[in-house]
Amino acid sequence: MSIANISRVYFLGIGGIGMSALARFFLRRGAFVSGYDRTPTELTNQLEAERMVIHFEENLDLIDRTADLVIYTPAIPKSHIEFVWYNENKYPVFKRSDVLNWITQEFFTITVAGTHGKTTISTMIAYLLRETGYGCNAFLGGISSNYESNYWSSPNDVAVVEADEYDRSFLKLFPDIAVLTAIDPDHLDIYGTPEAMEEAFIQYTRNIKEGGRLLLKHGLHRHADLATTATTTYSFGNMMADICAVNVRPGNGGYMFDVQAKEWEIKDVALNVGGLHNVENAVAAIAVTQMLGIDPHEVVKAFAGFRGVKRRFEYILKRDNLVFIDDYAHHPAELQALISGARSLFPELKCTICFQPHLFTRTRDLADGFAHSLDLADEIWLLDIYPARELPIEGVTTAMIMERMVNKNVKIISKQDFLKNLEENNLQLLITAGAGDIDKLVAPAKEILMRN
Repeated sequence: MSIANISRVYFLGIGGIGMSALARFFLRRGAFVSGYDRTPTELTNQLEAERMVIHFEENLDLIDRTADLVIYTPAIPKSHIEFVWYNENKYPVFKRSDVLNWITQEFFTITVAGTHGKTTISTMIAYLLRETGYGCNAFLGGISSNYESNYWSSPNDVAVVEADEYDRSFLKLFPDIAVLTAIDPDHLDIYGTPEAMEEAFIQYTRNIKEGGRLLLKHGLHRHADLATTATTTYSFGNMMADICAVNVRPGNGGYMFDVQAKEWEIKDVALNVGGLHNVENAVAAIAVTQMLGIDPHEVVKAFAGFRGVKRRFEYILKRDNLVFIDDYAHHPAELQALISGARSLFPELKCTICFQPHLFTRTRDLADGFAHSLDLADEIWLLDIYPARELPIEGVTTAMIMERMVNKNVKIISKQDFLKNLEENNLQLLITAGAGDIDKLVAPAKEILMRN
C-alpha cells in the first residue's frame, strides 16, 4: 500500500510515542487524523491542539467510518470493540510497523536499532539533518527537547526512523543507512532466548537496501554474523574502531571532544548533554552526517545547540550542590551508563537513585544485572514493579533485585515515601530512572528540592 493517496487516517492507540509520530506525519501531509486512546495525557492534549480528533472510550459512535487507513499499536487488545469492528467490516487495518515499512521503501531512510541508545542517536541524527539544512522526516521514540516533539517534517523524501525491536517491528524496515548500537538481551517475553533476539538483529542488518551502509558499534557481539554490506564501526574511545571520540574534556555538565576517522577528523564538538555514553551516541550521529556528505563545520555549529531528549539524562535541576537527573533507563546496561556518567561528571556529590523496574518478565530475567548496576550508587530507593502490559508473576517483585545487591544502603519505598524522603534528606545528586510512571514524580520532586 502507498502512503501517497491517504486522506483520512484512524489510530487505535494514538497517544503512544511511536503512534503519535505517525499521526503527526499524516497530519502534515494534509490528512484528517483521528483516533482512540485509553487515557488523556500531555501528549494527547498536544495532538488535540494540533487539530486531531481523539476520544478516550471504546465507542463505535465516535470512530471514523470513512477512514482510508486504520493503524493500531500492538498494545491494543484484539478484543477491543473498535479494532474488531474495523476488521469485521474489511477496512485496511495495519500495524504501525507496516506503515513504517511503506515509508522506508518510498523514502531514503536512516534507521537506528539496538537495545540502548536508539532514541538519543535517532534524535541527534534528525536534529543535525534539520539544523544543517539537509532536512528529514523524523519518527522518534522520545520527545526532542529542542522542538518539544517526536516528529518533524521536511519536503524531501528522507526519513530518520527509530527502529523498535519490541514485537519484531524493526524487521519490517528497509533502510539505506542502518545503525546498530547494542544487542543485549531484552524483551525475552517476545523472543524467548537471547540467541533468538540476536538472530532478529542480524536479520535487521540484512534488510539494508542494495548499496546501503551499516554503522555498527565497535566490538558488538556476533559482529561476524551481521550483513556483509559496507560496514563502518564507531566507538567512544577505541582506536580500533573506524570512527571514535578522542580528547574528551568534561565541563559544565557536558563535554568537548574530537571525532577521528581514518579519512577525516572533526575537532571541538560541544555536547551540552551529560553521560559519557552520549559522547559515543554523538559519534554515531556525526558518522551518519559524514556518510551523507554534510559540511563538518555545519555539524559542529549545530551540535552546540543540541539540548537532548526528554527523560534521557535530562537535567531537572543543576546547581553547585544539588543535581537532579531524570532518565528512561530500564535495562541494566542503561542504568550502569546512567549512574557511571552522572558520577563522572559530579564525583564530589553523594549519588542517590530512585529506580522503578519495568515489567515483571524483565525484572525476572535481568535481576542480577539490575543489582550489579544499582550497586554503583551510594544510596538506592526501589519502587514496586511497573506492570505495563503484563499480569503479575508469582514470586517476582522488586525484592528480587534488592536481595542480589552488594550495596546494603538500599530500601524499597512507595511513591509517597519517595516524596517524604526528599523532604527529610539533604540530597546532593538525585537520579530518577525507569520506563513506567515514575516520571509523574519528577515535577513534585523538583518542587520539594527547590523549596528545601
